[in-house]
Amino acid sequence: MDLASFLYLGVTFGLFVIFALIVVRTYSKKRKDEGEAAKYQMMDDD
Repeated sequence: MDLASFLYLGVTFGLFVIFALIVVRTYSKKRKDEGEAAKYQMMDDD
């Protein structure tokens, strides 16, 4: 394989890792509770 192939695989793998981190952070229990708190706060303001 040449340099372009390794670069392509590296970028693809890097983007996959970033996507996986975003998914893990978004769906973690602690972050979900913080996100839901804002919704209930806005509902209480009405």
